[in-house]
Amino acid sequence: MRTVEEHQAVVDALLPPMPAETVALAGAHGRVLALDVVAEVPLPGFDNSAMDGYAGRWAELASADGSPVRLPVAEDIPAGRTDVVPLAPGTVHRIMTGAPLPPGADVVVPVELTDAGTEVVEIRDRPPIGSHLRAAGEDIAAGTVALSAGAPLAAAQLGLAAAVGVRELSVRVRPRVLILSTGSELVAPGQPLARGQIYESNSVLLAAAVEEAGGLPRRLHFVPDDVDQFLATVRAELGRRGDGPVDLLVTSGGVSAGAYEVVKDAFATLGTVEFGKVAMQPGGPQGAGTVDGVPVITLPGNPVSAFVSFEVFVRPALRRSLGHAFPDRLRAPARLTSPLRSPAGRRQFLRGRYDAGQVSQVGGPGSHLVAHLARANCLVVVPEDVTELPAGAEVDVVLIEGALQ
Repeated sequence: MRTVEEHQAVVDALLPPMPAETVALAGAHGRVLALDVVAEVPLPGFDNSAMDGYAGRWAELASADGSPVRLPVAEDIPAGRTDVVPLAPGTVHRIMTGAPLPPGADVVVPVELTDAGTEVVEIRDRPPIGSHLRAAGEDIAAGTVALSAGAPLAAAQLGLAAAVGVRELSVRVRPRVLILSTGSELVAPGQPLARGQIYESNSVLLAAAVEEAGGLPRRLHFVPDDVDQFLATVRAELGRRGDGPVDLLVTSGGVSAGAYEVVKDAFATLGTVEFGKVAMQPGGPQGAGTVDGVPVITLPGNPVSAFVSFEVFVRPALRRSLGHAFPDRLRAPARLTSPLRSPAGRRQFLRGRYDAGQVSQVGGPGSHLVAHLARANCLVVVPEDVTELPAGAEVDVVLIEGALQ
């Protein structure tokens, strides 16, 4: 048996880094940055007010006896005004949030501390010197790196890119992933089921997982358990160029040690895909290699096995090919709420529910329990040399998204 790390290395080696392309800022959501973004302007771009109020000189805002101070309002400064004049001694400027600070001002008095006068204002209290001011460049200086290569571009990152004046971004090309589920027993959801048939779900599961990882999935209609038909279908699909070349083929099912294992039997004739077992549960039977030069990863057919295998092997490999600075899922330590058992010699990935530093197991270890998978928000990792853990023991959990509440 291979270790989990050995098979991860094999899968990683199949997927080279994706090339870069330039896209408009509006089309970069969900992509991965290929080149650093340098700030063209500082943020803030100028000294400005953090409050609606009055810009003044701190030393002029308190009387000797502590009574309110009345000062003339010399100017109004709304946000967006560009012709701001210096603050004359003995006056204040009424100023709005985000508006440029007039030269000479060293404090902004919030309107709540005044009578809100427009010609003469009564200031009842003064905040400390320097209060409610935003200094130019205090967030980021011009010429410095605003976003580093490998950053996933979500709402905050795109907002920052726009704020520093960027119109286009260099991002990694999304890998095109062909997904194929096999099995004569599989029926498309919504169609009548005969005895012995099941609804096909793996291609839906894996397509969603590929998309969440940053790839572009395409589902291939599953084919019966016929070696010649399977191989012909796969090679024809890999040769298609209408949607661009396929960067990765992911199959599910047909890789175990029994009869009618169509994926294993078909690819074995090519000699370019290696099959074996990985010391893990679920997801022991695995395969990896190439078909007609296209990387291929073969996953087991039970839904939970397919999901766990994707999480452990395919997802991190796809994210590395996209240049993610942090390709792996977040992990956290947690305390078990109940005892558990695990088979010796295999790394166990149990479905769990993580909350406030504690984790409870969701369902049993069976690889067919997809409803329990949908209720989990983490995978509990039990090392190969551990067979029993009591309640309260600390375990490592892999945080996953998409769990039912």
